[in-house]
Amino acid sequence: MSTMILATDLDGTFLAGDPENRQRLYQLITAHQGIKLVFVTGRGLEVVVPLLSDPAIPRPDYIICDVGATLVDGETLQPVYPVQSEINACWPGDLTIVEALKGFPGLERQEVPQQRRCSYFCEPGAVTDKLKQTIEGLGCDMLFSAGIYLDCLQRVNKGTTLQRLIEHLQLARR
Repeated sequence: MSTMILATDLDGTFLAGDPENRQRLYQLITAHQGIKLVFVTGRGLEVVVPLLSDPAIPRPDYIICDVGATLVDGETLQPVYPVQSEINACWPGDLTIVEALKGFPGLERQEVPQQRRCSYFCEPGAVTDKLKQTIEGLGCDMLFSAGIYLDCLQRVNKGTTLQRLIEHLQLARR
C-alpha cells in the first residue's frame, strides 16, 4: 500500500467550511490507512491538543506547530527525532532574543506559550531595517503579519519542517 501525506493548515481550512463536506473528508481520511495526516499550524501545541479529543476530527499522524519550530508524533505528542534536534540546535534561546530586542520601541512580548520563537505585538512603524538586521544577526528570521504580530523565529518555517519530515519518513521506510 502506498502512503500519501495530507498536510493541512487548521485555521480557515481543515476546521472550516461546510460541516457536511468536512465530515465526508474526515471520514475519508479515517477510512484510508495509507493517508498520513499532518496538521501544520503557526499556533502552539497547547492550542492543537484540545482538538485531539474531538472524536469527529481524525487524529493526525504528525503535528507541525509553532510556525514550524515544533514537530511531534500525533499519537504520543513526543518530538520526532532527529528532526526536532536539528531545529533545537539552531535556536539561540528566548533570553538572547529578548535581551537583543529590549531597546526597540513599539514591541510588547505576547503572553502566550512559545517554543523556539519569540512573539511580540508590534506597533505600526516599529518594524525597521535595524530591527530586521538585529534579528537576522541572531541567526533568526523575522515574520511580520496582520500589521500587528512580529515573530522572531529560527530559520525554519512550516514548509521547511514539513519537507524535513517527508525526508525523515522516506529514510525510515528504507
